[in-house]
Amino acid sequence: MRTDGGSRGDGSRDGTAVGAHDLRHHGDAEVRDDGSALVDLAVNVRADTPPVWLRERIAGSLGGLAAYPDGRAARAAVAARHGLPVERVLLTAGAAEAFVLLARALKVRRPVVVHPQFTEPEAALRDAGHTVDRVLLREADGFRLDPAAVPEDADLVVIGNPTNPTSVLHPAGAIARLARPGRTLVVDEAFMDAVPGEREALAGRTDVPGLVVLRSLTKTWGLAGLRIGYVLAAPEIVAELERAQPLWPVSTPALAAAEACVAPRALAEAAHAAHRGAADRAHLVAGLEEFAPEGVRVVGPAEGPFVLVRVPRGAEVRRQLRALGYAVRRGDTFPGLDAEWVRIAVRDRVTVNGFLQALDQALNVTQG
Repeated sequence: MRTDGGSRGDGSRDGTAVGAHDLRHHGDAEVRDDGSALVDLAVNVRADTPPVWLRERIAGSLGGLAAYPDGRAARAAVAARHGLPVERVLLTAGAAEAFVLLARALKVRRPVVVHPQFTEPEAALRDAGHTVDRVLLREADGFRLDPAAVPEDADLVVIGNPTNPTSVLHPAGAIARLARPGRTLVVDEAFMDAVPGEREALAGRTDVPGLVVLRSLTKTWGLAGLRIGYVLAAPEIVAELERAQPLWPVSTPALAAAEACVAPRALAEAAHAAHRGAADRAHLVAGLEEFAPEGVRVVGPAEGPFVLVRVPRGAEVRRQLRALGYAVRRGDTFPGLDAEWVRIAVRDRVTVNGFLQALDQALNVTQG
């Protein structure tokens, strides 16, 4: 693990292309246009979602579109789900909006982003005019966090848990040790509800100074097109972020979805999906590990609904997989990774078995 001071100054106007890393590339780019017919293992949204009952709940909200959105009920429902007062909750148009709000609203001198991780936090900070330092986690350490590697004078630290794309679940205690007086600690828990029991979650904690937890409802419930997420933080931080939001930032259908997705029935369904996903992930990992003699290495233990894999000649293997009908997420847009890395979303066993056969063919072609 090291601090990458060399990331200061990216040489680009929009602050999104730093060195070789396109911070604005996301998995959906793999399945757009000529990739739309591919089997999607690039996007981390749970398959077969949203469920029928949720679609019906969203559809039922459409009769209220003539009125301006009223987020009070949804905000109260999210607060109750985490055992918090409503003053500690802010609803957002997906977790991505929260990164923009943090970058624009908070007055920080030295923001640090722990990589490899979701690139939007750094992109948002750079777009807001901040100079961003990186702490790069190393493959040799299993991409695991050492709190001591974060500069002591960092007044904003961003980390994902479980981390996209590494699928590493950091201990809550290790992350909490990053907290300092005068520091804002942002923990992206967009995939935490895919972890059985949500172990290592910090959502709902009020004893960690400066803690800001971000949650997304788009991954587990298949609502990427609706845009809904939320922030959990101290009331004064919530108030600052809320002042930076436009009026009525979350639509009426998205509010209906938020309220539905934190209800007891939905939480039980999400818990069941997390256990099923863990079993499907184990099947995927076992299949990938059979390619170890060909140099394939899986980062583990994986705890998210995706796995990070090093593949020799990864860029060419990814192209061969596309020719065989499968899309995976390129890894070289994540700081700390290069073109030999790919991220693979967890899918059902039938889909995974087909993918593993395609990977076998792709490896044979590139090695031949």
